[in-house]
Amino acid sequence: MRLLSLSMVRPGMRLAKKIYNEDGLTLLSEHVELSSGLIKRLGDHGVDFVYIDDPRTRDIVVLDPISDETRARAISEIRSSFRKIMEDQTKRRSVGSIKVGKVFGDVLKMILDDLGGNKDAMIMLTNISLMDNYLFQHSLNVCIYASMLGMAYGYSRDELLTLGLGALLHDVGKTQIPLELLKKKDPLTDDEFMRIKKHADFGYQFLKDEPNIPLLSAHCALQHHERIDGSGYPRGLKGSEIHDYAQWIGLVDSYDAMTTHRVYRKAMLPHQAMDIVYSGSGTLYDQGKIRLFRDRIAIYPVGVTVRLNTGETGVVVDLNSNAPQRPVVRILQDADGCELSNPTEEIDLSKHLSVMITGVNELAM
Repeated sequence: MRLLSLSMVRPGMRLAKKIYNEDGLTLLSEHVELSSGLIKRLGDHGVDFVYIDDPRTRDIVVLDPISDETRARAISEIRSSFRKIMEDQTKRRSVGSIKVGKVFGDVLKMILDDLGGNKDAMIMLTNISLMDNYLFQHSLNVCIYASMLGMAYGYSRDELLTLGLGALLHDVGKTQIPLELLKKKDPLTDDEFMRIKKHADFGYQFLKDEPNIPLLSAHCALQHHERIDGSGYPRGLKGSEIHDYAQWIGLVDSYDAMTTHRVYRKAMLPHQAMDIVYSGSGTLYDQGKIRLFRDRIAIYPVGVTVRLNTGETGVVVDLNSNAPQRPVVRILQDADGCELSNPTEEIDLSKHLSVMITGVNELAM
C-alpha cells in the first residue's frame, strides 16, 4: 500500500486501508474503487491522505497500534460521553450519571492492553478518519501517542492509567465551547481566542471531583497548554511547575493537531509537523521529552512516497527504530523518471548516508 495525498489520487485507484466515520466505524473498506465523486466527498469531509493499493507495494502492511474493536469502542464512548456532557451542560443538568471515570477507565485499559503487545511500535499515521469527529479522534490519538511515549519512558501500569486518562480527557473542556466557535474557519478574534483558552479551566473543573478520575489526570486537562518558557496558558507556568504528564500531553497534542485536518488548514505530513515541534525544544517543550519523541516517531511513515537526492522516487517500506529519519526505501521510479513495473531495489538509508530524502508525496503513480 501507499500513502498518497488526496490531490494525487485518481479515479479507478483502490483503497488499501479503511476510512472511518465519526463513530469510529468503517465508512469505506479496503479495495473500494474510488470514483471522482468519492474523491471529492472525501476532500469535502477533510480527508487529506489515503492509503492506496499498488501492486508494486502490495506486500507493505501498515498496522494500527490498537485493534479495530478497541478503536470503535473508544470513539463510540468518547463521542457519546462528550455529547452527553454538552447536552447536560446546555440544560444545566448534573453530569454525574455519565460515570466518566468508569467508562473511560475501561476504554483506557483496552488501549493499554493493545499497546502493551507491541511496546516497540513507532508513532505513525495509521488510520484515516473524517474531519467531522476531530475532537473525538484527536482525544484518542493523543491518548495513544502519550501512552506509547509513557511506555517507552518506563512508567508503571498505574502511572500509565493516570497519564492515559489525562490524555483521553485533556480536551473535555471543549464540550463547554460553542461548536460554531470550535469549527470557525476564519481567524479568531481576541475575545474568541480567550473563550477557547478557557477549555483548560473548564476541563479541570469538570474532572477534579469526578469519581475514579485521579486528580493528576484533571491537572493534565488544566496544564496541557502550558509551556516550559511560561508562554502557555491558563496560568503561565514554567518548567517543573508543569507536571510531566501534562508536558507529554502538550507535546503530542500539538503534533496531532498539526497532522490532522482542521477547518482552517490542511493536515501536515509528519516530517513537517516534527520540524515545527522540534523548533520549540528547550523553549516550549522539554528537551529530553522532545528527544524521546523524535526517536519514537516515524517522520517518514511506511507507505509514504519520497524523492531522493539521486533523482529516484520510491516508497518507504520499513523503518529503522534506531534511526527513524533514515527508513528503507523501495525505488519505484528511476532517476530518468521511468516507472519500474517490477521494482526490486531497496535502499536502507541508515547504511547509505550520502542518500537523502529531498521531497515527500511529490509525484503520483
